[in-house]
Amino acid sequence: MQLKGSHRFPASAHTIFNMLMDADTLAKITPGVSTLEATGEDTYKAIANVKLGPVSGSFSGDLEVADKVAPQSFLLKIKQNSKIGNVSANVQIGLQEVGPEETELSFDGKANLSGLLARTGQRVLSGVANTLTKQFFQALEDELSQTRQHPA
Repeated sequence: MQLKGSHRFPASAHTIFNMLMDADTLAKITPGVSTLEATGEDTYKAIANVKLGPVSGSFSGDLEVADKVAPQSFLLKIKQNSKIGNVSANVQIGLQEVGPEETELSFDGKANLSGLLARTGQRVLSGVANTLTKQFFQALEDELSQTRQHPA
């Protein structure tokens, strides 16, 4: 399944990049993630509860941030397992400043699915992926707003 899209945020690329490199922030803004625990430098154990159309499940696995070029890009490597199937994905994330305090985040990658997930249907999974992406972008925007209202 192809994963591709972009969204503009009212913040510098540095701000967005730093937020995405923070495990606590990432856990808070990623839909379904209940735990994101560091297991090493740029590697994490992730647990997520996700509903995919008529199918829902608890996923457990690894997440790795690779090929970091601050604040322009990084590669997310995801391997998640559940009773309803497994997901393996590599997603390239890019950050491009398009103006003062405005950054476009783009992502491009591919997810490989197995088990019941793979049989659920491309159309259903594409719709779910779009919904999760919108939730992620909205949560990141909300987190940016809170950070601006309550600077650390």
